[in-house]
Amino acid sequence: MKYDEINSQSIDKLMDIFYNKIRADKSELGEIFNNKVGRSDDAWVVHKAKIARFWRSMLLGEPCYDGQPMKAHIDLPPFPKELFNTWLEIFYESLDLVFNEKPRNFIFQRAEGIAKRFKYMIYEVKH
Repeated sequence: MKYDEINSQSIDKLMDIFYNKIRADKSELGEIFNNKVGRSDDAWVVHKAKIARFWRSMLLGEPCYDGQPMKAHIDLPPFPKELFNTWLEIFYESLDLVFNEKPRNFIFQRAEGIAKRFKYMIYEVKH
C-alpha cells in the first residue's frame, strides 16, 4: 500500500526502505554510509530514527530534530559531489515504493533542495 499523505508511519517506512538500499549499495555512497553509521543493525536503527526525526521536522513541522545535518556532512572525508545524484536516485526509488505521486513529488522536491544546498556548502564555500 502506498501512502497518500505524509505522516510518521510513512516517514518511518521510507527510512527503512531507503537505508536498506543504502546499506546494500555497492557504490562509494554505500561505503561512506556504512563507515560513518557503522555496520551493526543497532547502529542503523539509531541512525534511521534520527533521520526520521529530521524528515518529520522538515515535512510535518514537528520540533523533534536537534542535529546539525550540514556540519555532519561537511565533517565527512572528501567525497565526489556526483554521489549526491546517486543519493537522490536511491531516495526517489524509495519514495516511489512508499508514496503516491503527489507526496512523492513534494518530498523529492525538498530532497533536491537539500542536496543542492549541501553541495553548495560542501564544495563552494571555504571551510
